[in-house]
Amino acid sequence: MINVVNVTHHYGVRPVLRHVNLLVPRGEVVALMGPNGSGKSTLMSIMAGMLAPVRGHVEIDGRIRRSSPENELAIRRQVVYSPAEPWAPAARTGLQWVLAAGRVYGVDDERLMDHAPQLLSLFNLETKADEPISSYSTGQRKKLALAAALASEAPVMLMDEPFAGGLDPSGIHALKSLFLHHRQKRDATIVIATPVPELVEEVADRVAILRDGRVLAYDTIDALRARSGGVGRLDRIYEELASPDTSRNIDKYFKEMKA
Repeated sequence: MINVVNVTHHYGVRPVLRHVNLLVPRGEVVALMGPNGSGKSTLMSIMAGMLAPVRGHVEIDGRIRRSSPENELAIRRQVVYSPAEPWAPAARTGLQWVLAAGRVYGVDDERLMDHAPQLLSLFNLETKADEPISSYSTGQRKKLALAAALASEAPVMLMDEPFAGGLDPSGIHALKSLFLHHRQKRDATIVIATPVPELVEEVADRVAILRDGRVLAYDTIDALRARSGGVGRLDRIYEELASPDTSRNIDKYFKEMKA
């Protein structure tokens, strides 16, 4: 469903992505993981069409992003993007914003009228539904952005740091449940960027581990586990592949503190 082909990007003289290739199968949940500055958000922005790569391209359902106005419009009808720091119009109510998101993607109004309140309730926003977004806390705005993205019912969902931004435990649980629902039904292709292995292990079909702008590994969790010598949890697999110095630095710190 998504094909990232030899994507390279840099800001000025600093390379951010280097020859990235990534094939996301239709209907799967794929997680991008990596240390801060590894290029996760840049890659998400390029897949979402917000940035044009210096080299390479992204295909969505066989169409190349930014190749023509017709192709880009067709792709935009299929893809919803939720950035790490979402925006919403402060003067609108939460319900108005979720309804507007669904209408942009052509969701039938009769379905929206049922679905939008359900999404707001799922994220514990039902009491805020008719209040202006300016009154929402940071975490509530994050929940609202997720509800709006989900209201689109787009077949491709790109979500940068969906579990961050002040999301509380109930919001994390609700979002995990939704990802698992889509994973079971195979009715959406979802890419998430997150640094939290424990959450990824529960919801993802495949994991791509980035470091220094390159894809170090991309496979199922079982395959990554085998590649890492049978290490059990995903956090240990991630540490072995992306942060091999972390354990040594932690051990050194505590030894020096003890001394």
